[in-house]
Amino acid sequence: MTGPALIFDKPNAYIGQSTPRADTNRLLEGRGRFVDDIQLPRMLHAAFLRSPYAHAEIRGLDTSAAKAAPGVVRVLTGADLEGVVEPYVGVLTHLKGLRSAPQMPLAVDRARWQGEPLAMVLARSRAEAEDAAALIEADLDPIPAACDAETALDPDAPVIHPEFGSNLAWERLVDVGDVDAAFARDDVQVVSRTLRFGRHTGVTLETRAAVAEYDPSEDRLTFHYSGQAPHMMQFIFAKHLGLAEENVRVVANDVGGSFGIKIHTYGDEVATAAAAKLLGRPVKFVADRYESFLSDIHARDHVVEARMAVDKAGKIVALDFDDLTGIGPYSMYPRTSAIEANQVLNLTGAPYDLENYRARGRVVFQNKNMMCQYRAVGHPIAMAICDGLLEDAAAKIGMDVVEMRRVNLMRDDSYPRASASGMKLDDLSHQKALNVLVETMGYDALRAEQAELRARGVYRGIGFVSMVEVTNPSPMFYGIGGAPIASQDGATVRLDAGGGLRVSSSVTEQGQGTNAILAQIAAGVFGVPIERVTVTTGDTDTVPYGGGTWASRGAGIGGEAMLQAAHALKEQVLEVAAVMLQSDAATLDIQNGSVVDGSGARMTLSDLARTVYYRGNELPSDLKPELIATRHYRVTDFPFVFTNGAMAAHVEVDTETGLVKVLNFWAVEDCGRVINPKLVDEQVRGGVVQGIGGALYEECIYSEDGQLMNATMADYLVPMAVEMPDIVVRHVETPTKTSVLGAKGAGEAGTGGAPAAVMNAVNDALRPLGATLWQMPMTPERILKALGKV
Repeated sequence: MTGPALIFDKPNAYIGQSTPRADTNRLLEGRGRFVDDIQLPRMLHAAFLRSPYAHAEIRGLDTSAAKAAPGVVRVLTGADLEGVVEPYVGVLTHLKGLRSAPQMPLAVDRARWQGEPLAMVLARSRAEAEDAAALIEADLDPIPAACDAETALDPDAPVIHPEFGSNLAWERLVDVGDVDAAFARDDVQVVSRTLRFGRHTGVTLETRAAVAEYDPSEDRLTFHYSGQAPHMMQFIFAKHLGLAEENVRVVANDVGGSFGIKIHTYGDEVATAAAAKLLGRPVKFVADRYESFLSDIHARDHVVEARMAVDKAGKIVALDFDDLTGIGPYSMYPRTSAIEANQVLNLTGAPYDLENYRARGRVVFQNKNMMCQYRAVGHPIAMAICDGLLEDAAAKIGMDVVEMRRVNLMRDDSYPRASASGMKLDDLSHQKALNVLVETMGYDALRAEQAELRARGVYRGIGFVSMVEVTNPSPMFYGIGGAPIASQDGATVRLDAGGGLRVSSSVTEQGQGTNAILAQIAAGVFGVPIERVTVTTGDTDTVPYGGGTWASRGAGIGGEAMLQAAHALKEQVLEVAAVMLQSDAATLDIQNGSVVDGSGARMTLSDLARTVYYRGNELPSDLKPELIATRHYRVTDFPFVFTNGAMAAHVEVDTETGLVKVLNFWAVEDCGRVINPKLVDEQVRGGVVQGIGGALYEECIYSEDGQLMNATMADYLVPMAVEMPDIVVRHVETPTKTSVLGAKGAGEAGTGGAPAAVMNAVNDALRPLGATLWQMPMTPERILKALGKV
């Protein structure tokens, strides 16, 4: 070293530039003094001991061997975090009757699912932490588990939370019209089916990860994580770790995929933050893929008994179903695990003109990993129920499925109106979207080819879905229920001295192209090349307050806030330019980074900004330009803004092997104003891929005693390039009247609609053989079983 450097007694101490990088890799315990060889307080790595049982009493945890293991600094158990972490409960007041028990980051007296964290080891490296975790002797007494949602409410079922008296977490009934009378009519045909939807999970490219740093001198926590909602997590850490909210900084920079998986409160992440506070040292946790399967939330665990009545003209007379879903042993905090079932009740049949509608939903606790919101929450179930029964009914009465949809879909000129469940709808285009779809796919030619191939023993099927997608949610979604989840988003736009724009937004980048959309909006509205726009997202210290990324709200809400902020800044700039040029602001504009009028460029933005920032004395004293603007936006008139679409799948079923090949897929979507067609199309395609995964491949398979049997990428099947068809995307644009931008969400429609389209296509291929299948994923074994071949 060329000279000493001072290391301050705080985790983010400054190291002088004279300190060689290699020297900072050696740990010294001395701090707050001059030293010749220094490093920041060394980051610790966390590993967790997780329960091997679905349900077990914790009699004791012997951590002595783990504490003595090389590199171990501390071992924490649930008891160690009592009094450090305030327990959390996943309920919302507007979901009347929803109940859940208080939850801690680490189990205290009882483990309630395989994979629940029991103890946390903090060591110099992840490898040392994992080795030490294996040395913990856990005295666990397995007790009977309630793993099957269908038996969880039986009188003799083990009750996971005895204080509740049963495993029922929540139930709701929607009953519109006279359903029983409609089914009793003698001029209707009735179809009844039991639909089963297997659990699956998000399988994000980047697993959940976090680095927590606590500065005791300022009582300040900084939490870097791979997540979607920094301001929500800021509130949660403040509340449950006893910190002032302004002393919590949460940072979520570019995230490697989320799909809703990373918008929840996970015990291992809360424990990571708590450990950093307890030890005063940075703590890092990165879930490995096995941990991800065990602990990332699951979704789609539903069993539905459904029936539909139709008349001879194909009109749906009534729809009736009972949905049962298992959510794990707790309701997830803070968004709750009842939202998916609630979405199923609200969205089933939403595209159709229904007078008689009854939907019952029951949410039950079970000893499996927790279930909560994942991309297209509830949509795949809702669309499959109604559109599956519709195509089944069409086959029964001998009517073409396209014509039956035309009879029942809401007319495009009938809005605003409400769905059967009471959802407020506007600016939709179901009939037009279906017509564009039929034309794009060449429907008549496909049907002719299908008949010809069937005569040769080749079984192809064509399946449709008409669907809606919840986007741009208002405060009536979460805020009304008391959740710390903002439905508004904010945007700040600043003109720098060099003439570029620096923008920040509360929406986060998860790989969906948010930053590109924000830059495009700001550049287009303000009048600078897009390469002169710098975007910052995901940091609670620097971005306006907002909700983050969820429910397809980035462009529709975050984009609208950016548009308004850019307009406001442009007005400021033109006001200043008018004074400097002795002109009328109404005659000026900004184009390609310069202020222009009818005669051409008059002044560069850089010249204007430098005058304001450096030579303000040249401006009138009553002109006080800020060259920065912040705006927030939220939807106010509707609980949601709905996107709609029509999709079709074309499949071939090998009746000897049960294998399904998706030959083609078409998606027509109306997401309002399309800002960036390439990004929107790829969002739709990515959603379709995940939807095909749920329909044909993906399932978290549990044993009867609650053991996850396929927690590796070798055993959990996801669709890959070879399984994917050409996905043709087309658009109908009906801008939403709730905003100036007119954009609706587009990120979840493919996932919400594709499973129903694929299921209908498979069943269309199987019907000539006297078979249908109503369970997802539609695996080869299940198809062969439906055909009576196994």
